[in-house]
Formats: sequence, C-alpha cells, structure tokens
Amino acid sequence: MIIFDEKSQVFRLDTPDTSYCMGIFDGKYLGHIYYGRKIDDTDIKNLIQVEGTCALPSENPAEKGSFMGTFPMEYPTSGLGDFRENCLDIIDSHGQNGLELCFDSYEILDKKPELPGMPSSFGETCDNLKIILKDAAHKISVELYYSVFLDEDVITRSVKICNNGNENIHLTEALSACLSVQNQDYEVLSLHGTWARERHLQRMPVGYGAYTAESVRGEEGHTNHPFLGLLTQNCTETTGEVYAMNFVYSGNFIAKVEMDPFDSIRMVMGIHPKNFSWNLEPGQYFTAPEVVLTYSACGLEKMTHTFHDFYRKHMIRSIYKDKERPIMINNWEATYFDFDDQKILNIAKTAKQCGIELMVMDDGWFGKHREEPTGSLGDWYANEKKLHGPLSKLVDSVTALGMKFGIWVEPEMVSEDSDLFRKHPDWILKTDKRAAVLCRDQYLLDLSRPEVVDYIFESLEKLLKSADISYLKWDMNRSLIDLGSTYLPKERQGEISHRHVLGVYAIQERLVTEFPDLLFE
Repeated sequence: MIIFDEKSQVFRLDTPDTSYCMGIFDGKYLGHIYYGRKIDDTDIKNLIQVEGTCALPSENPAEKGSFMGTFPMEYPTSGLGDFRENCLDIIDSHGQNGLELCFDSYEILDKKPELPGMPSSFGETCDNLKIILKDAAHKISVELYYSVFLDEDVITRSVKICNNGNENIHLTEALSACLSVQNQDYEVLSLHGTWARERHLQRMPVGYGAYTAESVRGEEGHTNHPFLGLLTQNCTETTGEVYAMNFVYSGNFIAKVEMDPFDSIRMVMGIHPKNFSWNLEPGQYFTAPEVVLTYSACGLEKMTHTFHDFYRKHMIRSIYKDKERPIMINNWEATYFDFDDQKILNIAKTAKQCGIELMVMDDGWFGKHREEPTGSLGDWYANEKKLHGPLSKLVDSVTALGMKFGIWVEPEMVSEDSDLFRKHPDWILKTDKRAAVLCRDQYLLDLSRPEVVDYIFESLEKLLKSADISYLKWDMNRSLIDLGSTYLPKERQGEISHRHVLGVYAIQERLVTEFPDLLFE
C-alpha cells in the first residue's frame, strides 16, 4: 500500500479507493502532490508548477523566498518566506525562529507505532511510513508518520519532533497534518454549536484568507468540533468530492483552511498554538497527536461511513464496542442534591418495572456536605450519613433488584470547601498575581502534577473497589482558565494545557486497565 519510486522520487500511499502522493523536489524539499481518486502512476511531479520566480532554489537561488512562499510543503515551517499557516515554529536559544526541513530518509514499518500517553488508531491491516526531515542549523529532526489501512479509505498522520542539538528549543507551534489542493470553488464544512445543541453543520465558500474552527478552552468544548471538511461546490450526501480531517485529541485544537492569492488552499490541523509552548531540551522529543484523513468521491455519506467504520474497527478498544448499552436512569433531574439511599432505591424499583437496567447515582453522594455545589469536590468518599450506611449497602440493594449500579464523579475539579483543598491549596491552577477564578463554584486541579494524577486515580480506584459499580460517569463542567502552575518552572508554563490532557488520558488508561469491565462515559 506504500510505494516509493526511486526514479521519480515520489511516495504513493494507496487505500482501496484513494491515493496520496508526495515527492522530493530539488533533492531535499518534501512537497505534497496529490490526494484523491486512486491512481497507478508515480511520474506526477508536473502537477506542481515550479517555474519563474517560484522555481526551485537550485534553478533560481535569487528567489528562494518566493519559492518557500508558494511551494506546497508536506510539513511547512515558518521564518523563511512562507507566510501561510505553518505546522512547526520554534524559538531558539537566541530568541529567533525559522526552520528549513529537508528530506533525510524514510522507512516502511511493519507495525504502527503507538503514541505515548495519547489515544491513537490501531490495526494489523495497515502499512506504515516514517519520513525523517532535518533542519541542519538547529539540529532538529521531524519524523512524519503515515498509516494506510487496507480496509478503509483512511490515512492517519502524526509527528515526532526531536531536539538533536545541545541547546534548548521552545516549540511554539506543533501541528499534526497539512494538506494542499488547488481551489475548485470549494466550500468548507465545520461543526459548531453550544451545550445540548452541538454539532450543527455549517457550510460556506472558501474565499481568500482563512477560516478557522478552534478551541482554546483547554478541552474541545461545545462550540467547535475538531473536524474540518473541504467540499466541492454543490456536494451532496451522495455526489461531489470531500476532503476531511478529524483530530484524535481532547484539548485545544486548531483546524484551518487558508487560500492564498494564487488559489492554492492549505488545510492544517493540530494543537492550537495559543497558550502553547514546549521546552524541548537536548535529546528530548515531542509527539503531536494523530489526525485521521479521508477522501470521498461520492459525497458526504461516504465520508461519514468511512469515519464511523474506521473508529469502530481501529480506534475503540472498549469491550462494549459491539454490545448493546444498558438502558439507564439517572436521578439528577428527579432529585438534584436532595436524596438519600431510600430515594435512590425507590427510583430503581420503579425503573426496574419499566425495563430499565442501570441505576446511576449522580452528584451529591460524596464528602462531608454535598447539598449544594459549593463543597466537597475532591473528597471522593461516600457520605454515609446521607446514604444511611456504606455505599456498598445501597449498591447491593440495587443489584439485588437485577439492575446494575453506576456513579457520577468530576475528578479534575475541587471545591474550596473540601478536605482536599484545605490540605493542598497549591494543587489548583492559579496565576501568581491574582486570586483563582471560580466557575461553577469550583477550581481546576493541576494535572501537570504527577501527585495530583496519582491522587485522582487512587481515589477512583478505591471507590470502584468499594462496591459493585459497573458504570462510571466522568463529568467535566468547566473550561481551563488560570493557566498557572506552582509545579512547573516558568519556562514550562505554556505546557499546562497539553499536560492537563495527558493527565486525563493517564488516569483513564489506568482505570480501564485496572477495571476492564467498567462501562466508562
């Protein structure tokens, strides 16, 4: 599924119905050539026009800057004449930026590499390509990873950035994927909305300039989804062409389409550069999350089915993937905080008569006094006074009805009025010169701290072992603000948002490993 033509210096990646092509130009520049319907040829470099003032630097060194500003780099960088949206930007030890990535080598891998600490696709039916680009001045290498799947029209991409020099490098932008096409009166498709009315379709013509779907909330949020589509005009569910990207990441993201004055379109996706920097010390590397790409020549329906089928086969690991979920009832709207064990049991008894299979006890079961939203977040032990005994007693009463039992948590948050905050006030996100900002009467725990990640996991582990709990509802009810950490040094404060996401993933990975039968929302 992956071919490298030595003569033409072109890579061709083939899925069942599509081909993705890139080539080495001027002996060193990796350019994107083609993505679309499946082709058989590799002698296709003439699809990229490099002539006149935009000729290859070896042919016209006096206009190298013009070349850099128009050439469709596979992984574009800033500082040398490309003023479009880039994928990688740095600040070096002199406070300066600028990178020139040149092709170094490639390798076809038998096994798809995992992304450390992050979710990513998997599968035995894929071929995998690693391309290494290097910047000689800064001794930075960039490893571009592509996986091509035999059973779906999908190509996944991720990036590893390595500091091979002896000075610190600050990454200020590290996106995961770029795609270049020539304009055909395209439209851009994004998914937007707000709470309880998410994922509305929005289509608009691609014009000169840029359109961006993004989140800088520290999580995806309700307003935008980490997806972007590029559609031919009048594309329908069953006709027209679609290029689409989806980001496998739960934090800040940017998805951007930009058209330059020459009708060249660049589409990029990755971690949002706002509030992001990463101090890359000598010998260290940074891994950018995975992007899933697909192309459809048969409209939006083919794109949708491709994504759905791919995620079922190659992304979701849960044992519940192919099982019917239990019918669930949650006590929240029925009781809010005003409940005890008997109310929960009465709801469960009536629900059982209606064929409902899972009783979920929501907010209010924990800490010393969780009768309103101002206290006890962070204290994940049962309020035995409110439940008239240990949690296991209530759970056993519900399971004796022939139902399963589930429970609500919001573990990355903490109340000021809690045992946890009184013991560890320095565990919250907070900037130095102002008081921390409350939202929903809660603060955010600093998940860049390993001890906070350990505390949350150990609290949930103890909870799940205390009773026969089948289902865990993890709620997240506010965005990340106050991006300051007393744990991280000043040169790493820009890492907070990404480290928060990695902390969430670390907790969840440990939970599903320890409790493989847990139904986890």
